[in-house]
Order: sequence, then structure tokens, then C-alpha cells
Amino acid sequence: MFSASTTRACATYDDVSLVLRLYEIRRETRMREARRWFVKECKVKTLEELDKLAPAGSTENESYRMVTSYWDMCCSFITGGVLQPDIFFESNREALLVWERIRDIVPAVRERFEDPKYLGNIEEVAEMFVEWMGKRGPKAYEAFSKRMRP
Repeated sequence: MFSASTTRACATYDDVSLVLRLYEIRRETRMREARRWFVKECKVKTLEELDKLAPAGSTENESYRMVTSYWDMCCSFITGGVLQPDIFFESNREALLVWERIRDIVPAVRERFEDPKYLGNIEEVAEMFVEWMGKRGPKAYEAFSKRMRP
């Protein structure tokens, strides 16, 4: 028997439409290639490793930027109050996967770019995601992180 949580906000038609649109964008050919590369190859622990894996001007660097900027944009819809978080969390884990793969290097990238908020939307939403997962299962995040971290 299904029972809705009383603390969970109801998703709106607009929330659902936005999530479906974000899914459509993920299916675009070049985005699929970038996502495939990111999941398979981007397992770096330092900025130096990223520079070697995806040097400036390379297709790999383009893929890295495409994936991280896409998910930061998606997460900005949550941090900006446009998209209800629960429906986003229910419909994907990829934003959290991206954060797990980049979280070790983000401080160095922020320093290099002199941009303390670089990919800040992913970071903020990832923290929310971890809390959400913890409510669903106490070991869910730990297991996910173990599978996804470089």
C-alpha cells in the first residue's frame, strides 16, 4: 500500500514538465556522449589528474564542462526555488554521481578560477540529496558514494 509522506511537498505539473524536459536534454546525442565519458572515465582525485585527463581544448574537457555545467544548471532550479527537490531526487541520481566524482577537485578549481561559488548549486543540492537519501535508508548514501567515488 502506498502512502504519501505528510512532510513531502506535492509536485506540480510544472515540476513534472521541467523534469521531463531536463530528461529530454540528457538524451541529446552530444550530451549522451559527454555523460557516457564522464561516468566511465572521469574518476579524478586532483586537479592535476583532471588537467591530464581532460586538457583545455580537448573533447574530454568539453565533455567535463558540458556535464558539470548541465547539472549545475539543473540544481540551480532547486536552489532558486523553481523545482521541488523531491521529484528531482526521485527521478535521477546522476546529479549526485557528478558531485561524488568532482567534490575532491572543486576547491582547487574554485581557487584557480577565483570563483568561490563555482558549481555551488551542485554542492548545495548534493547536501540536500544526501539528507533525502538518509531518510529513505540510513546506509543508502554511503553505499551510493562507495560505488561512485573515484
